[in-house]
Amino acid sequence: MSSHAMSANESKFKSVFRVVSGNFLEMYDFMVYGYYASAIAKTYFPSGNEFASLMLALSVFGAGFLMRPIGAIVLGAYIDHHGRRKGLILTLAMMAVGTLLVAVIPGYATIGVLAPIIVLLGRLLQGFSAGVELGGVSVYLSEIATKGNKGFYCSWQSGSQQVAVVFAALIGVGMSRILPPDQMTSWGWRVPFIIGCLIVPFLFIIRRSLQETEEFLARKHRPEMREIMKSMISNWGIVLAGMGMVIMTTVSFYMITAYTPTFGKEVLKLSSIDALVVTVFVGLSNLVWLPLSGALSDRVGRRPVLLFFTVLTILTAYPAVQWLVADPSFLRLLGVELWLSFLYGCYNGAMVVALTEVMPVEVRTTGFSLAYSLATTIGGFTPAISTYLIHATGNKAAPGAWMSVAAVCGLIATLVLYRSTQARAQYKTA
Repeated sequence: MSSHAMSANESKFKSVFRVVSGNFLEMYDFMVYGYYASAIAKTYFPSGNEFASLMLALSVFGAGFLMRPIGAIVLGAYIDHHGRRKGLILTLAMMAVGTLLVAVIPGYATIGVLAPIIVLLGRLLQGFSAGVELGGVSVYLSEIATKGNKGFYCSWQSGSQQVAVVFAALIGVGMSRILPPDQMTSWGWRVPFIIGCLIVPFLFIIRRSLQETEEFLARKHRPEMREIMKSMISNWGIVLAGMGMVIMTTVSFYMITAYTPTFGKEVLKLSSIDALVVTVFVGLSNLVWLPLSGALSDRVGRRPVLLFFTVLTILTAYPAVQWLVADPSFLRLLGVELWLSFLYGCYNGAMVVALTEVMPVEVRTTGFSLAYSLATTIGGFTPAISTYLIHATGNKAAPGAWMSVAAVCGLIATLVLYRSTQARAQYKTA
């Protein structure tokens, strides 16, 4: 390999690292909240009913996703008009403020009803910024990708999330070994949030050196908000179909990551550390399957990969969880979660790049972000929905059925988006 080629590869690697760094913070914070939902419930949402407190905490977790579509439109339009770099720095600043609020706000016992209100505002701010973070990162990666490797490049958007999953879970394992359960519940759960705040300055330094993409700089026309909204309305079918694809991703992801500690402890009655260790392995597993699937979709196409793994999820998700709850154990939880990780990672590795390809180029960030954000308003409530389904039906395997329903959405959306030879040719990898 020539020195020029090596230099180009090194430059690409640095660009990927810079752009996904902020994506790491967004997912780290969401994971930490999910991991410590029980402790957060006791701190900010105390009540005589443990189920009610947990549902309130998980609902606030999901509430952040309700702001994502608004953030997708407002911040997505900003990025499509002003550039990828400026928008990604702005979203990082907003996420940092939201993380800080959850880390330092006193509990309900100290400031009363103000505590849950401020925590909710922090989650809404994070949701607003996150509404465009994934879209901005995915579009940036697709625009700097080398020819024939868009799937592989875009997979690192989700790959950075898995690093956050592993990092957050490892901190949780360490904290659980150092502090007894009562101290973790009273104050120890705040430490991971504070660690997230301490990481922020380094992430700003990394992302500030980000270069604008050549594809965006070469674009002569930069659409205004009115043009972007008009394009979104005229392309509403693509946005809704894209939303269907992402539902499969968000439901499966939050089920195998953010919900695993709560499911393992509250439903399966396993130890907190067992559930967190499983989550570490899930993050590592995701990190393996995502780039492999993205690279595979570069070779065989997006459609075959998406169809195969949605069908496989429909057929196996519920039976796998049913087998787990029949005789809960650490090894069964690990085995089932790794299988669901395989399904998620292989589907998502092809899905992210497919979504960047189906959106009109002039509003690519807004379109991607809106479809993704609309889906997360459903998928983001997976911990709360799963908790409710188990409570309402008495069936501990109900989360597996919920994941299968999400896979049906992904299957239908894929068939709609790739419904003709012309469509497949249009969406074919460059």
